[in-house]
Amino acid sequence: MNVVDSSAWLAWFAGEPNAKQFKKVITDTENLVVPVLCVYEVFKVLLRETGETDALKAITLLQQGKIVDLDTEIALNAAKLSHDTTLPMADAIIYTIAEKYSATLWTQDADFEGLPGVKYFPKVV
Repeated sequence: MNVVDSSAWLAWFAGEPNAKQFKKVITDTENLVVPVLCVYEVFKVLLRETGETDALKAITLLQQGKIVDLDTEIALNAAKLSHDTTLPMADAIIYTIAEKYSATLWTQDADFEGLPGVKYFPKVV
């Protein structure tokens, strides 16, 4: 299973240099777990940068994976993780969901660098 962090989704949609790193996991929708928080973050950025129509079209790709809502168990585990580490709230929630599904987390967000189960690619500008 795989989780693609918002930073990686946005790199994919923008055609950034790292997009190729994420192609295989984004297109393998049967093994794709999508935290609802990523839907929020990706939609918000694309809404601002491309407009509502294009943002909604992009979200249909995220919806091909298994959307995971924030529930009490995830919230509590993410809060503990955030308390024990330097991960901000959103990152802690996304990482907790990846752990819950024994998924690899694909990202270019430096906050995740060095964590177990993370495939981190430094952002290329």
